[in-house]
This record gives sequence, structure tokens and C-alpha cells, in this order.
Amino acid sequence: MSYQPRLKKRYQAEVVPKLREHFGYKSVMQVPRMVKISINQGIGAATQDKKLVDVAVEEMTMIAGQRAVPCYAKKSVSNFKLREGMPIGAKVTLRANRMWEFLDRLVSISLPRVRDFRGVNNKSFDGRGNYTIGITEQIIFPEMVIDKIGRINGMDITFVTTAQTDAEAFELLKELGIPFKK
Repeated sequence: MSYQPRLKKRYQAEVVPKLREHFGYKSVMQVPRMVKISINQGIGAATQDKKLVDVAVEEMTMIAGQRAVPCYAKKSVSNFKLREGMPIGAKVTLRANRMWEFLDRLVSISLPRVRDFRGVNNKSFDGRGNYTIGITEQIIFPEMVIDKIGRINGMDITFVTTAQTDAEAFELLKELGIPFKK
């Protein structure tokens, strides 16, 4: 048997039966599941210093455990001194075992390290069963060495699920351990 992440085992053993009972699904295939986790980081100051995007890609690669890619501007905006094709951010999409490992690290290690943490906002659902968290500092991740960080950047973490409604996605993420505000 190949390796299975701890959170994936818990999902199959505990979360699926709870959600089936709670929502009255007839089949296991109706139970919502995680599809992917997308991590995005916009670097506003990258218009002046192009090396900031390279640093962001390296940091995001360390956090995610998978190579991040730079994002490029699609349009030119003169007010922001932005030209089409300039690098302005970084992104990475996690699936399968890497997704489960990242979610486990986020819930059990990184989120508790946030100062004055009282839970994540439960209103950040998009209406189709997807959820986005905004992280203000990348230093909450244990992979980051504080001495080597030049500037503090935030990021958006989006959880994409197969849930049809926000209520189903909320229950799924709550059962997986994401600490929502009361």
C-alpha cells in the first residue's frame, strides 16, 4: 500500500460518514471532497523591482512543497506603471497528497501561529462551495526563516471543493479541522 496523508485517512474514515448522515446522501460519491488548493500572491512593488517576484516564487515553493510559477500582467495600466507581460505575482496549485499535507500543516501548525488568532472568517465562501482565506504574513509557516525574509507579503489560499452549496463546503472544511469563528 502506498503512502496516504493523515488528513486524507481521517477524511475517508470520519468525515465522509458524518457528512453522509448530516446531509442524507444516498451514495458516497455525493459527499463533497477537496479538489485542489490554490495559493496566490500578488506583489504590488514588483513593478519597480523584478527580483521581488523571484523571491516570492522561491518562498511559495518552500511553503507549498511544489514549484510555484510567476504570474504576468495581462493588460497595461499606466497609473500603476504596469506593462503587459511584466511579472506581478506567484501562484501554485496543489492536488492529491500534496494538497492534504499542506492542509494538515496549515490547520495544525501555521494558523495557530497567527497573532491574536480567533478563527478564520466563515463568510468567505463564493456561493459555489469554494472558500478563500487571506493570510497577511508568510512568516506563519514554519518553513520560512525569519532572518532571510526581505519583506512581509500576504497570500490568498483557495480551497476548491465539489460541494454544491456553501453549507456543504462549510461542514466539509469544519470537519477537516479549519477553525472557523464562532
